[in-house]
Amino acid sequence: MDRQTCKLIARISENLPDMNGEVMQRWIDDPKSLQRALKDVLCPHEPICSWREEDGVIYSSVESVGTTGEDWIKRLEGNGFRVGDYAKQVLRSPDFKPTNGVTTEVAVLKGMLFEDNDRITKKIRAEADKRKLSKPNAELACLIREKFTDKEIEQMGLWYIVAMHEPINDSDGSPLLLSAGRSVYGRWLNSYHGYPDRRWGREVGFAFLAPQVS
Repeated sequence: MDRQTCKLIARISENLPDMNGEVMQRWIDDPKSLQRALKDVLCPHEPICSWREEDGVIYSSVESVGTTGEDWIKRLEGNGFRVGDYAKQVLRSPDFKPTNGVTTEVAVLKGMLFEDNDRITKKIRAEADKRKLSKPNAELACLIREKFTDKEIEQMGLWYIVAMHEPINDSDGSPLLLSAGRSVYGRWLNSYHGYPDRRWGREVGFAFLAPQVS
């Protein structure tokens, strides 16, 4: 934590209003509401940025919630997202295995990092290996789709973010990767073929697990 941040936290602490124990405990038990309240007061015109970019790599974190594939379909569609038919096959596959309460540090390699001829799945995975990034759980695409607005994905300079998990086969036996994307047709959880020689566009992001801090 840098010195300026420490000074700000100290100043906020010095100027907290008097609160009884019940009020304080309510804020302690509901940190998201506290975050929103602080944001509204301290930076009313600036949304809290849930990601950062360094040298063409976007970093963020997500926490799994134990949602099954079938429940992700209901959850996303119930909140106005669109889920592609092949994405539904992936979510309903026995190979889709959710976790619960796991915080994941995510690194998204932007397509701009690769030359057009090198922007293929096997070379993207090779670059991730060099950076000590690892394969995520397939649920990462769902967590990314729910976390980031289309506006945020646009600000990243991307159209969609592909979770580079172990491919899950559809009913035809084709390996698929889940993807969180934006389009003129709505907010999507979609899927794309995960063949090693698949070529990708420049405005695609590739999500891996960042080295976890112990």
